[in-house]
Amino acid sequence: MGQPVDIEDHAALLDYLRRTHRLPPEKTPAFETLAGGVSNKTVLVERSVGESWVIKQALPKLRVKVDWFSDPSRIRREAEALRWLPELAPPGTITPLVFEDPDHHLLAMLAVPQPHENWKTMLLAGRALPKHVRQFARLLGRIHRESHGRRGHLAATFHDRSFFESLRLEPYYLFTGSQVGESAMFLRGLVEATRGRRLALVHGDYSPKNVLVREDRIVLLDHEVIHWGDPAFDVGFALTHLLSKALHLRAHRVRFRQSAIYFWDEYLAEVGDVTWLADLEFFAVRHTLGCLLARVAGRSPLEYLAEAERVLQREAVVGLMSKPPAGVMVLIKEFLERV
Repeated sequence: MGQPVDIEDHAALLDYLRRTHRLPPEKTPAFETLAGGVSNKTVLVERSVGESWVIKQALPKLRVKVDWFSDPSRIRREAEALRWLPELAPPGTITPLVFEDPDHHLLAMLAVPQPHENWKTMLLAGRALPKHVRQFARLLGRIHRESHGRRGHLAATFHDRSFFESLRLEPYYLFTGSQVGESAMFLRGLVEATRGRRLALVHGDYSPKNVLVREDRIVLLDHEVIHWGDPAFDVGFALTHLLSKALHLRAHRVRFRQSAIYFWDEYLAEVGDVTWLADLEFFAVRHTLGCLLARVAGRSPLEYLAEAERVLQREAVVGLMSKPPAGVMVLIKEFLERV
């Protein structure tokens, strides 16, 4: 393995890149530690000649208030995703892999050139543009559809779901059930059903924070939770972000409501014939409810929601769990009526 390296120690990172012959001795790039993630250290390496890189290093203990651990070898899963996703997704939507070092739990990918904006930041400013929502939905639908078409190989390559268990099912559903007793039976049932549904490649972190917008086109990042499983999880995870922002940004509620509708419509249009996606809408509703509750009562609450908003979201979701809406459109309507 060699000597350990902490990529947030820029002098140590420079020494590592030179020792491993990834940078020539005479070159000294600029380093910038990037903020925002809880599960990785991330550093931008800006080279004076050639393309810039983003280097990620997986953390064994996530940067949240409660104890939350996950094997840092998950960086190998993300590297595998970076090899496969460009074959499934539209051109330019996935950052190319530069190198992988599993011994140091790190990888490097090409940096998205400036200028670009983080989509979460744009949304929190009320800039929910239909063209970006549609791209977001279409990209997810394309990954699900194309991966199902290659299931003979991808199901084996991404069969392990231990990182999905440690980063999603336990902290989002099981932990939340232990904190909100009224939801425990619903969430335990959802976990068991999710474990049994293996239909497509599931990103597992399909969130606006993992999307950059450059020249009005989206680029998807952060693939460490990717696995072969239930695509309805991605749908619920994504819808949660749009609906939670509809609660938080009351002045833009109509815009976010319409964004959630656009997302569902465009996703279905991209997936096409969904006969292979058994009970897609049934489980999309349940994953949306599960994620909405998890983001106010789980291990990773949405940081932009005020306490009163978290209480409101929790009460609305618990009420809906007792008799889940019949479809996604009904869920969107009933959730927003309750908040």
